[in-house]
Amino acid sequence: MANGKRRISLKDLAQELGVSIATVSRALRSSPEIGQEMQERVKELACRLNYRPNPFAQSLRKEAPRVIGVVVPNLVTHYYAAVLDGIEEEAAKSGYSVISANTHEQTDAEVKAIDNFISLHVEGIIACLSQNTTDYSHFEEISQMDIPLVFFGRTCLSDKFSSVTANGDVAAQEATQHLIDTGSRRIAFIGGPNHLDMVRRRKHGYLEALRENRIPIDRDLVVCDRFDYDWALEATIRLLQSENRPDAILAFNDIITFAAFTAIKQLGLRIPEDVALIGFTDDVHARSVTPKLSAIEDQSSLMGQTACRLLLRNIGGDRNIYREIVPQKLLIRETSARQKKE
Repeated sequence: MANGKRRISLKDLAQELGVSIATVSRALRSSPEIGQEMQERVKELACRLNYRPNPFAQSLRKEAPRVIGVVVPNLVTHYYAAVLDGIEEEAAKSGYSVISANTHEQTDAEVKAIDNFISLHVEGIIACLSQNTTDYSHFEEISQMDIPLVFFGRTCLSDKFSSVTANGDVAAQEATQHLIDTGSRRIAFIGGPNHLDMVRRRKHGYLEALRENRIPIDRDLVVCDRFDYDWALEATIRLLQSENRPDAILAFNDIITFAAFTAIKQLGLRIPEDVALIGFTDDVHARSVTPKLSAIEDQSSLMGQTACRLLLRNIGGDRNIYREIVPQKLLIRETSARQKKE
């Protein structure tokens, strides 16, 4: 009996009906070789079991490449583009092609991308959650269908899928400690949605540094909402215009980092003399601004390569769940390189 919880194949339909795979294939194509009654039975069963044709499997005789799907929240940013480059580089070594879907941080687009990949019968999927995703049922379905999937960056369902993440908690703690060592005491953390594990890890590292240095935690300085430039710009301006403004900011990602950088400049404050700044962002953009930005740099391409290796291992039959961590690097430049206050 075909199981509706996994991907339905021609073989499943054939076994259900007690006929050959060739008969099912011809019936679905309305071949005149197959009687009308059998065609209707096959098509009714295919509809009921949600069978979806596999265009890649159909074209194997034409030596079509094996394909994996990649779901990213924002392909415009350097981080996700670099991750995708790493995935493509690693996939090519094993003869795989990559198709990608950009969700623009929207859960409905993420669900649609996953559904499209299932329809295409990709051999596996690499995904990073949209910031809005709190319902993981579409990924639960992937697990039930036994389709290989690996998460990177933002993850969920850690008991079901392998993942590749950065050591954001360690990096955030190290960056906060640097700000403390150079005299900052009112350090703000500006981040994304609190339900994301990545946000919670980085915030934890920031808070740990404050606790270890016995600096009181001011909840007004911890601002977490969403990954959006305009929101981050306004949030930073509100912080800096408050009566007891922060003297340093730790920014969650490149979008928030450059929004904070712009806000500080718009208000006529000096970096780092008035407000120091460290952001989780890429090295190329960090070096292109004035003053040069102190940054926690992801090894984005390596993250992509690692995620792809785990997926290919999964496709090859390894059902173990792996947790890989790719270290981040703190690079101190002008936006935080000030002398310690006495």
